[in-house]
Amino acid sequence: MNTKHEKYQRLIEFCKSIPPTPTAVVHPCDRSSLEGAVEAAQMGLIAPILVGPRARIEETAKADGIDISPYPIVDAPFSHAAAAAAVQLVREGKAEALMKGSLHTDELMAAVVKGDTGLRTSRRVSHCFVMDVPDHEEALIITDAAVNIAPTLAEKADILQNAIDLAHALQFKEVRVAILSAMETVNPKVPSTIEAAALCKMVERHQITGAIVDGPLALDNAINLEAARIKKIDSPVAGRANVLLVPDLEAGNMLAKSLSFLAGADAAGIVLGARVPIILTSRADSVSTRLASCAVAALVAKARRESGKALG
Repeated sequence: MNTKHEKYQRLIEFCKSIPPTPTAVVHPCDRSSLEGAVEAAQMGLIAPILVGPRARIEETAKADGIDISPYPIVDAPFSHAAAAAAVQLVREGKAEALMKGSLHTDELMAAVVKGDTGLRTSRRVSHCFVMDVPDHEEALIITDAAVNIAPTLAEKADILQNAIDLAHALQFKEVRVAILSAMETVNPKVPSTIEAAALCKMVERHQITGAIVDGPLALDNAINLEAARIKKIDSPVAGRANVLLVPDLEAGNMLAKSLSFLAGADAAGIVLGARVPIILTSRADSVSTRLASCAVAALVAKARRESGKALG
């Protein structure tokens, strides 16, 4: 890994000091998902349990020259059954994280959120990207760009708390959250600015804890000190945010992909709010990003163990 991935490298190095996280890898039936799990295991990030059709997993490993002999396989005939079996491993205390293989995210999440047999907590499930942006001093957490399409104010409160908890698990020295909109003033015609103001009041009333939060803020004055200075925004967050809460999935998805494809950023993805962290990787992810996603999950699982309760 080169200096482009220095923030991810620090994450991965830190994880080498903690035991590998037992991780149910769901339906790893193509090269990228099987290779990603094995690479993370070889780095000491996870202890994989491969869950899916044994014959297909072994066939994929043989075809691509991947040695899976050190890892247990839980035989499940198809992807839905693999998702259910992986969730059951968590419920039995045999796995402390889930990792998506070659199945649709919807299939995996359906098993996670299923009534009596899933992994729900009182917290809304949400997604965070942990982004390594070249030339930006800190890692950036962006939420929610993948799960909640048009979250309500109550759902945003959970999404915000999930992201704050993640930032603490990642050892952020200070968590500074910008609640993003298209402007930095409260405008009754722009609902996201009103919700931003309400979330800030919830922080003041200790309904949301663990971070310095400000909003509404536009993207420029959230992450650029000069932009904040020009706009005369007096805030401990403006220009220095390391967590960005977006108004909705469309805005978040565009922001994350703009950083990836225009600024050369990498985006490690994780789902929070369930009883264990869920690693969501894409076939397009680089090796560095896949490993970083596993490192993020390992740190969340560690924080969960230490707190004695589900993070999220």
